[in-house]
Amino acid sequence: MDQDQRSKIAHGTGFFAALDQSGGSTPKALSLYGVDSFADEGEMFDLMHEFRARIITSSSFDGTRILGAILFEQTMDRDISGIPSPQYLWERKNVVPFVKVDEGLADESDGVRLMKPFTRLDGLLARAVARRVFGTKMRSFVASASRTGIAAVIDQQFAYAGQILDAGLVPILEPEVDIHSPTKLEAEVLLKQGLLDRLADLPPDRQVMLKLSIPSVDDFYADVIGHPRVLRVVALSGGYSRQEADELLARNHGLIASFSRALVQDLRHNQSDADFNHTLDDAIGEIYQASLT
Repeated sequence: MDQDQRSKIAHGTGFFAALDQSGGSTPKALSLYGVDSFADEGEMFDLMHEFRARIITSSSFDGTRILGAILFEQTMDRDISGIPSPQYLWERKNVVPFVKVDEGLADESDGVRLMKPFTRLDGLLARAVARRVFGTKMRSFVASASRTGIAAVIDQQFAYAGQILDAGLVPILEPEVDIHSPTKLEAEVLLKQGLLDRLADLPPDRQVMLKLSIPSVDDFYADVIGHPRVLRVVALSGGYSRQEADELLARNHGLIASFSRALVQDLRHNQSDADFNHTLDDAIGEIYQASLT
């Protein structure tokens, strides 16, 4: 475990760049970027890697405002400018690398979507350690305030978190609450209590991170953010525009961004490098400011 990376995550000023769109979300991400055609899945992932590499190598993208970057495993396994992507992030940009480890969501049941059972976690964790990745991220989805459903989501997240911690990596648990749910606040109440209960059971030498939907009540997660078993809490944009997400985030002290679509929403394939870098710089600047509170 790199203590410089841990210190940056725990105490640094900035936010996370979520660059972890996987198979199902890649076509939409490319379409928003202005790329609508590719011959096959291989070319699709090549184009997506080019997009991510363009972001990461941009002069606007570095550790002065970005603490960490969450990568799709193919990005982790590939190189940027001839250097393994996680190594490039840390050594060239001073940005801490993470990797998405879940294999997508199961169908909705009991008001939630659990993660599909992990079938290759051990091998992925071994590759992540070998490529000097700091941590992981895994996402579940909460559609409504189901007590038993939310408990199942948290139990699954913490079970896999134990395996990830055993491998020497720091897990980001992401039990996303649907921002459009009519029972969003009720779901957040159940989720927070469930998180606090399970955090209390973690050994003193273990810490996890959390990635949560921006809450309905400002500073709702303050006691989670301050919990000794929590290294950092980040927020997803969850379908809000960047402006909406930034405004809501800025009202929550100690909560920082981990935005995906909201970060890249104005980037286009046909932009000149100067325009691309300027647009990215504006987005990074706005998200950074919202993460300072």
